[in-house]
Amino acid sequence: MLTKPAEAVAAAGNGLVLWYQTILPTLLPFAVLSNLFISSNMFYMLSRFLYPIVRLFLPVSREGTFPVFAGFLFGFPMGSRISAVMLSENKLSYEEASVIFAVTNNMSPVFISSFILHHALKLPQLVIPTFIALYLPAILLGRLLFYRQKKAQNAPHKNTAPGFQVNFKIMDAAIMNGFETLTKLGGYIMLFSIIASLMNHLPLPTIGMKAFAVGLTEITNGIQFTALTPLPIRQKYLLCVAFTAFGGISGLAQTSSMVAESRLPMKNYVIVKSVLCVISVILARLLYPIFLVG
Repeated sequence: MLTKPAEAVAAAGNGLVLWYQTILPTLLPFAVLSNLFISSNMFYMLSRFLYPIVRLFLPVSREGTFPVFAGFLFGFPMGSRISAVMLSENKLSYEEASVIFAVTNNMSPVFISSFILHHALKLPQLVIPTFIALYLPAILLGRLLFYRQKKAQNAPHKNTAPGFQVNFKIMDAAIMNGFETLTKLGGYIMLFSIIASLMNHLPLPTIGMKAFAVGLTEITNGIQFTALTPLPIRQKYLLCVAFTAFGGISGLAQTSSMVAESRLPMKNYVIVKSVLCVISVILARLLYPIFLVG
């Protein structure tokens, strides 16, 4: 920031623009609605309809249906945040929450299909194999972790479908909590955008290593940087899959912020994301030539 102030300011501005134009309008409604659903107990009603479907993929309890559904559909960091909130309100057991927040805290299908494949890489024909490579390992690993933690499947919960209520106090708290969450994310995105810009100036020997360093730091900047490099399209694609599956150091920091008050194990989260990253890249490498030759 002292030696290249113009680039630092530009990186901070790019991070804030990304937050304001993309993250805020995309995630804020989901953050507010999830708060409202949890605080008012309306998620029990939603879970009643979703449970038979979600149960086919992950052996969760009825209460665990909502964070699984929201985590996969709404995208990062809603999976970790909702799990932490429901754990703090005794609506999830610790064993179940520790698995759900690790395997559902992924990038949303909209982000993957629109930003990564259509906008950055111009590979819309790879939407289906990319979904398979990123989501199937998370589901399979989640089933394995639940199998090892049978208590998570059978643990009784203190709350069993109580009546729901909605009032202005609950709505006000849901809105303010949503803004607080998104403001934190904006700060992390700005900070790691500056750090990612710094990675671009490291004296690394190859452009591939430089792209990996940027993507390891912050995935959005890493994907944009990788897409503009002269690397072969297959290498660009696999790098972007790796960034997305792992979530970047910025993603780890944001997740840690979301679960800071919940006791959820970040060490296990890092291990799970690292394993998923390796499996997703291998699966993407195997599926790539089936849908695209190049």
